[in-house]
Amino acid sequence: MPANVAIQGFRGSFHEVAARQYFGAAPALLPCATFGAVVAGVLSGAADAGLMAIENSLVGSIMPNFALLERAALRISGEVYLPIQQHLLALPGTTLADVQAVHSHPMALRQCGGFLGQHPHWQLIETDDTGHSAERLAQAQTPAVAVVAGRQAAELFGLAVLVPDIHDDPLNYTRFLVLERQLPASDPASGANKASLYFYTPHQPGSLARVLTEVARHGLNLSKLESVPRLGQPWHYAFHADVEFEEPTQFAALLTALPQYTEALRVLGTYWRGIMNEE
Repeated sequence: MPANVAIQGFRGSFHEVAARQYFGAAPALLPCATFGAVVAGVLSGAADAGLMAIENSLVGSIMPNFALLERAALRISGEVYLPIQQHLLALPGTTLADVQAVHSHPMALRQCGGFLGQHPHWQLIETDDTGHSAERLAQAQTPAVAVVAGRQAAELFGLAVLVPDIHDDPLNYTRFLVLERQLPASDPASGANKASLYFYTPHQPGSLARVLTEVARHGLNLSKLESVPRLGQPWHYAFHADVEFEEPTQFAALLTALPQYTEALRVLGTYWRGIMNEE
């Protein structure tokens, strides 16, 4: 169990909730303003582990975080699926007619596009964090401002839920990755049923299809495939892939087969699949 965990966000954020769901109450949480700071904290040893959002079921992948995974000497050691319930929070006594501006993290605002679009006169202001937005409102006591955040932020900072559940889909999940420093060489598939890979293939017809054929041939489930630009090679792409397997031998056989179809291949981590529990 790590003594401290770096998270993107502050008190009352969904990263805090996800970290407690995965690690429990024991570790100290080290708030970071950016995802890059989370990675840097783990790399430097300031944090024993980090937690980083990677995708949301409504708005998709957080693309800059794939670049962080690609460039950092970290390993993915776990994942968390957290149901996200976004609410419109305000100072007690505030009405919808009072609201002139809504503050929140850009991902939270995007998850609530339908509701916010019904109020085109509201000014949408992007911030570094949902919980931080709620804390600032509680400190500033600005009646014309509302924030998009979770119920945990409302309870922590004494705000009222002006409108509950404003996200576009009730099945709104964010997937978080647990990051740790690289360990000495060990069995990459021991005690795991999911792996994250980074690879690129020759820039020629059918090269990606051959990789995907090998994944299927060895009986693994491809649960995620994301293309990312390769620096210095315009319109050439690398890929981040998540594969799920029942037996470690399946993954070991895939790793043996893939080098002949790829120009580079890196295992970003092997870990247990997260579980999606509805609140």
